[in-house]
Amino acid sequence: MPDFTPADGTGAEMRLDHLAVAGETLEQAQARVEEALGVPMQPGGEHAVFHTHNALLGLEDGLYLEAIAVNPAAPAPERARWFDLDRFRGSARLTNWICQVSDLPMALGDLPAGMGQPVALRRAALRWRMAVPESGGLPFDNCAPALIQWDTPIHPAQMLEPRGVRLRRLTVQHPEADALRALFGSRLQDDRLYFDAGAPALVADFETPHGPRTLSS
Repeated sequence: MPDFTPADGTGAEMRLDHLAVAGETLEQAQARVEEALGVPMQPGGEHAVFHTHNALLGLEDGLYLEAIAVNPAAPAPERARWFDLDRFRGSARLTNWICQVSDLPMALGDLPAGMGQPVALRRAALRWRMAVPESGGLPFDNCAPALIQWDTPIHPAQMLEPRGVRLRRLTVQHPEADALRALFGSRLQDDRLYFDAGAPALVADFETPHGPRTLSS
């Protein structure tokens, strides 16, 4: 994975890190991904603090996708779960996009309130911090990106088998698309990212070994 050094020397710039598909169960979330993209996911693990668990899919270009759900075998957390999972209902679907920063506190200080506060997390050899709002839900009806800072040199995408799946386009749809674009478009120099006006939704278009495929909210 290339070293991430923002051009301005601060933690204000971002880059796309991964996408999250949530389900009422991990089995449902994983099945949604595998049926949509036509490739198998790999086992992930359990998350302390939020008591969730996941499965993973390596994407091209250093990205990955996770299927995530509440872990029914774990105790209830002491705070709201990330990705607004405490209020998740319905069929498994694409719910979140996550962006990497090099300095999470600095990046949060450059954004309006509501993006969350850093929470230190770990799973096996991985160490990271994620900005999680107290309510669990992100601004703009969860259409704002979650921010992450990796505190170990290894990245999950480096640990996953390549499946020949590449993200072609991520569309963030919201009635306040212009505000989202103003906040995040300038910090994300990524021609795969689009902001469109409409009902809150995320749509990810992929190239796969089976041709174009889509995951959406």
